Amino acid sequence: MHKTIAKAFVAMLLIAAAPLSHAVEVAGVKFDDKMKVGAGDTAINGAGLRGVLFIKAYAMALYLPQKATTAAEALAQKGPKRIRIVTLRELSGEQFADNLVGGIRKNHTEQEVAPLNARIETFKATMLTLGSAKKGAVINLDWLPEVNGGVMRLSVDGEKKGDDLAGEDFYRAILKIWLGDQPVTGDLKDALLGKAS
Repeated sequence: MHKTIAKAFVAMLLIAAAPLSHAVEVAGVKFDDKMKVGAGDTAINGAGLRGVLFIKAYAMALYLPQKATTAAEALAQKGPKRIRIVTLRELSGEQFADNLVGGIRKNHTEQEVAPLNARIETFKATMLTLGSAKKGAVINLDWLPEVNGGVMRLSVDGEKKGDDLAGEDFYRAILKIWLGDQPVTGDLKDALLGKAS
């Protein structure tokens, strides 16, 4: 009897000592609280939903080395970063490419976009070769500062797609699609900055 109570007590202590999972769930998609991105560690900064009218397009999360509550903090942070998108319906490569390129252009002047244009076109071409992303596809846009002086890498379901794109200026331009002055939606921007109610 005493042994049973002692075992139960030890089990309770082990459960209490176990780290709690802080995974975030958005529209049925679970995002881990921490992720290894390249050689570095990141933690989830926020997660949200992109929908159009009543149609849910994708859930996404932003991973940073340190918590940021403003877009300026997130954009200025050094170290690895990840944008993780999980599609909630089938999306064509063309839709995705047009929306991402449009998002970059909306948040930059023509003068700011000029040095990015070649990389934007390369990125768009890669997106178009994907054909379509099936429902449930996991798309990562990673900033890897340790690779060749810093590159953005696109992967779909764990498989690298296209060439790495150099330059932190380009990754910041990608981030501004969701965190810029004219984000995809204000609600999603707030959610990625951990401000969603």
